[in-house]
Amino acid sequence: MRNYYLLLVCLLTPFLMQAQTAPAKKRLPIIDVHVHAMKVNPNFAAEMCPWFLRDMPGGDPNGAAPSFLSQDCVDPLKPAKTDQEMQTALLNTMERLNMTIIAYGDAEILHKWKKAAPNRVIAGIGVSSPNDMTVKAFTDSLSSGFYQVMGEVAPQYQGMSPSDMSLDAYFAAAEKLNIPVGIHMGTGGNGMANLTQPKYRASLGRPFLLEDVLARHPKMKIWVMHAGYPMADEMIALMGANAYVYVDLAGFIWSYPQAEIHAYIKRLVQAGFGKRILYGTDLMIWPKLIETSIGIIENADYLSFEQKRDILFNNAVRFFRLDASKFQ
Repeated sequence: MRNYYLLLVCLLTPFLMQAQTAPAKKRLPIIDVHVHAMKVNPNFAAEMCPWFLRDMPGGDPNGAAPSFLSQDCVDPLKPAKTDQEMQTALLNTMERLNMTIIAYGDAEILHKWKKAAPNRVIAGIGVSSPNDMTVKAFTDSLSSGFYQVMGEVAPQYQGMSPSDMSLDAYFAAAEKLNIPVGIHMGTGGNGMANLTQPKYRASLGRPFLLEDVLARHPKMKIWVMHAGYPMADEMIALMGANAYVYVDLAGFIWSYPQAEIHAYIKRLVQAGFGKRILYGTDLMIWPKLIETSIGIIENADYLSFEQKRDILFNNAVRFFRLDASKFQ
């Protein structure tokens, strides 16, 4: 028996040594098209449970405001406590998961991320109101070469339609410079108008409100953030009429009930738009939100491997006119 074990060890040793020295297989690339570069406020850096909107009981105007987040779960996501902690965690996750992100928000944070990971960060700049910056300042920013995307554009929080003429010159600049545009449409969470955004109107998230701006700028490429959730019928009709419109899955992919998320994604795919769905997180201060969101796509049994790769990578390469060979 002892000789048998010695012989087995001799036979297996080369294979064991090869397994120990073989490099780890690199993950297939992923592009997250919806990341917020924001400064961490430790006073508001609370833990958060994914899919927290699975229960929205409402509130009472004479009582406490409804809670926007939930911490009532076994393993809530931990927030970063400092800007550096967030940057370190994000960079490590991008390297480990072979990710590239399209990020927008605080210019100082964005420049730091870009400097630390120049090949993994694509910078965007958004205008949601003419009060944000002048058209000239916006055009100069786009022309600088640092910004490659216009986003996040969120006039809905300002009580404005995306087709409001006060924003038209900004869209004209993006169209002229061949810059893709990301526009917030759809839901904003539970009780948004009661909590922090009194100008927010659910009706201003209707995908059909994009028709006029698309007609005025026929060469502009737009992706609808949050996929216009929950207005699937309008979203599908708009995409059917406008071949340059894509959607991202950010935000609702980790906040609403999983059955609802899957039903919405499946509806878009069944309607024939699997090649125009972009993966996004709506990442803010919870680094592990990336893995949470990716899991929704990777575990979707109604999606083929090819459809998952389209959502996680291929569609973004096509939409943003990127070179796929640089991501391998």
